[in-house]
Amino acid sequence: MRDGITMARRFGIEGGIIGVVAAAVVSLGIVGAIASGQLGGPSQAEADTLSNSQQPRKAPRIAPVDPSIVHASDRPGRSLNITIDDGPDPVWTPKVLEVLKKHDVKAVFCMIGPQARAHPELVQQVVAAGHKLCDHTVSHNTGMDHQPDSYQSRQILDAQKMIEDAAGGAKVEYYRAPGGAFTPYSRRLAADHGMRPLGWNVDSKDFESGSVEGIDATVRGELTNGPTVLFHDGGGDRSRTVASLDRLLPWMKQQGYGFGFPKR
Repeated sequence: MRDGITMARRFGIEGGIIGVVAAAVVSLGIVGAIASGQLGGPSQAEADTLSNSQQPRKAPRIAPVDPSIVHASDRPGRSLNITIDDGPDPVWTPKVLEVLKKHDVKAVFCMIGPQARAHPELVQQVVAAGHKLCDHTVSHNTGMDHQPDSYQSRQILDAQKMIEDAAGGAKVEYYRAPGGAFTPYSRRLAADHGMRPLGWNVDSKDFESGSVEGIDATVRGELTNGPTVLFHDGGGDRSRTVASLDRLLPWMKQQGYGFGFPKR
């Protein structure tokens, strides 16, 4: 009987030791399994892969530009900036492009957002020819400066997206307020989205009734005001614009002018 009690006690002690050892082994196994990723958690390699491929990627940051209204040319010396507003137009934009190509002159095309969306092939032709893009808002509201910031934001940023989508990758580099209706808010907003506010010095008045000779005289008489010249390829019959550009561009060259883009 005493031997049975002794054996039982011995077995209990040994069993306890075995249990402790077994528990330790199991614990070590769990730790190892966790370390090696065998319990369903990702291994270090898998974690690295997840970190690299599944983390949300930040969109590339747009480099802001100067929010002041630019008129100066990026070309040194005697230089002009030709700017074309209110298109693209399926009739007049191709004709303007032909005249610019004929005289080897580059221009900035200030486009209305819905017009660009409706004629992406024209936007892409403008880009392919080496010209620059400008945001001229969605609705061409010349009272933009009397509208709330939220309205101005939609007009500018929606148009930018429409033009860039139509362009197939080219960026809009300038913003011109309709009728020059800039506000401190709109200038800063445009600049923060990579678009330099763009003014003008010479208004050709090509949108008003009158003759080609009248447009020529207006431009020639105002060139001393500064380098940025305003024409239009949308908003109506622009046959006089096309004819005037065909006369004025070679005359400008004869006067010693070169052609650049507005500074960014």
